[in-house]
Amino acid sequence: MATGYFSCLERCQAHDMGDHHPESPDRLPAIEQGLEVVGIQDKLDRRAAPAAPLDAIRRVHDELYVDELVAMAPDTGRVPLDTDTVLMPHSVAAARHAAGGAMAAVDAVLAGEIANAFCAVRPPGHHAERDRAMGFCFFDNIAIAAAHALAEHGLERVAILDFDVHHGNGTEDVLANEPRVLFCSSYQNPLFPYTSDTSIPGKLIKTPLRAGTGGAVFRRAIERDWLPSVDEFQPQLILVSAGFDAHRSDPLADLLLEAEDFEWITERIADAADRHCDGRIVSVLEGGYALDALAASAAIHIQTLLRRGE
Repeated sequence: MATGYFSCLERCQAHDMGDHHPESPDRLPAIEQGLEVVGIQDKLDRRAAPAAPLDAIRRVHDELYVDELVAMAPDTGRVPLDTDTVLMPHSVAAARHAAGGAMAAVDAVLAGEIANAFCAVRPPGHHAERDRAMGFCFFDNIAIAAAHALAEHGLERVAILDFDVHHGNGTEDVLANEPRVLFCSSYQNPLFPYTSDTSIPGKLIKTPLRAGTGGAVFRRAIERDWLPSVDEFQPQLILVSAGFDAHRSDPLADLLLEAEDFEWITERIADAADRHCDGRIVSVLEGGYALDALAASAAIHIQTLLRRGE
C-alpha cells in the first residue's frame, strides 16, 4: 500500500508569525524540495488536510481556551500570545487544518486505505497545553489525533513517539489522565520548555539528552528507553511527533543528529509497528528550522515510511 501525504499548503502557509520567525511558511516548500531530491514526490498518496471540527479539538483542550483563541484571531495585524507565539488572521484556520490532517491520516490508516502517513502541516502542536498556546503551537495536533483514534475508532492503546529536540510538554499535559496512551519523548535538556526528566513507567517515558549529543548516544538511548516500553505496551497505532530540530544544523538547539539518524529511528518505529499494529503509523510534522536540514531529514523519514509500507 501507499504512504499518505496530508497537507494543506494554502491554509498552512498563510499562517505567518513575522519576518525572521523560525517557524516559517517556507518550511513546507522545503519538505517538497526534499521529496524531489530523493525522487519520491510522485510516489505518495497525496491528500488534503481538512479542518478539524472544534468539538474534536475540545477533546483535549479546554473549551474556554478554544473559544477564546478563535475569538481573539485578529482581522489584521498580529496578536502575541507569548514571546514566540503570535496569532494572526490565518492562524486558527491553519491550526485547524494541521489538526484535521492528523485526524484524517488516522482515519485513512485505520481504514486500510494507506499503509502509513506523513502530515506536512503547520503550525506544530506538541507544546500547546490544555489551556495555553506556547512554543509556536496553538492546538496539540498529535494529541487530537490520538483522542480521535480512541473516541471514534475504539482503540484501547495508542503510542505517541516524539523525537523533536524539545520535549512535548503540551502532549504530556493534555494526555496526563489518559491511560490508553503511552507517550515517549526524547529531547535536549536543559532547553525549552525546561521540563522535569521524571518518567512514569508504562505511561510517560522521558529521554533527556545533553547538548552535544550525537547519533550514537541518541540511538542507544532510544533502544534503552523507548523500544522495551513500546513492546510492553503493544500499541494498536503508533503516532509520531516528527521534529527534525535535533539535526546538527538547527539554530534552536545543540544536538548533533544527522539525516541518517532520522532514517534509523523511523526504521525502529516501523519495526515496532510491524510487531504490534500491522505497520500502522501516522507521523506529524513538529519542529525543524534549518531549511536544508529539514528538507533532507523529512525526506529520508518519508522515504523510509514509503519503503516500509510497500
